[in-house]
Amino acid sequence: MSGDSAGTRAASHGIVVAIDGPSGSGKSSVSRAVARRLGTAYLDTGAMYRAATWWCLEEQVDLADQAAVAAAVDVMPLVMGIDPAAPTVHVDGTDVGEAIRTTEISTAVSAVATNLAVRAELRRLQRAIIAAESSVESAGTSFSGGRGIVAEGRDITTVVAPDADARILLTASEEARLARRSLEVHGAADAAAVEATKDQVLRRDRDDSTVSQFHVAADGVVTVDSSDLDFEQTIQAVLDVVEQVLATAATGPDAGSGGEGPAR
Repeated sequence: MSGDSAGTRAASHGIVVAIDGPSGSGKSSVSRAVARRLGTAYLDTGAMYRAATWWCLEEQVDLADQAAVAAAVDVMPLVMGIDPAAPTVHVDGTDVGEAIRTTEISTAVSAVATNLAVRAELRRLQRAIIAAESSVESAGTSFSGGRGIVAEGRDITTVVAPDADARILLTASEEARLARRSLEVHGAADAAAVEATKDQVLRRDRDDSTVSQFHVAADGVVTVDSSDLDFEQTIQAVLDVVEQVLATAATGPDAGSGGEGPAR
């Protein structure tokens, strides 16, 4: 599917694609590729929680003090670069794109991501970005020119953008997710590398599952299981779902409700 396909939808607003999923499911890389194919903006909401964690540590905030963490995040000078070809994250003018991917941040981020006040504030920012990119009124000032956005994270399909045009749960088996993350972090997927990654991945999912649901698709959310798909096949599977939703929207008033979607 090309950007032109996204442009054929109703002129009232740009397309919004919401993608949820557990760690190692390929959300970020797949979502970026899908956004590039559709010609839309791309929002990595997980990076926002990592940036908030970096900011709190930089400001020497005790992560166990939920009120202090929430207060710090409320005034965090965060700027999200939403170009899928080169997404960026800046906090107080500092490029933290690499810093937020360190083991230190990965280990600490759940303490911030499970803070309900933090989640409320970052969800507010996320909704504002999604609204700006999908609004024809802001076409002249938004990155995508109002064409829309692909947003990915933990609770995008259910809480942040429950009315998104296409809502997808991108998942994979635990074995596949651990292998992918160990390749990403350690450059290898042998037994030792997988074991070194296991606690980080599974603990993060376990902690985050206390405040968001991303293992089971909600009503109207299409599941794409990438366990046996390569990268390009996974991208295509997601694009197929988007194309189906847009085609349905063009032919009937009940379109865009999701449903089971194509079997994967």
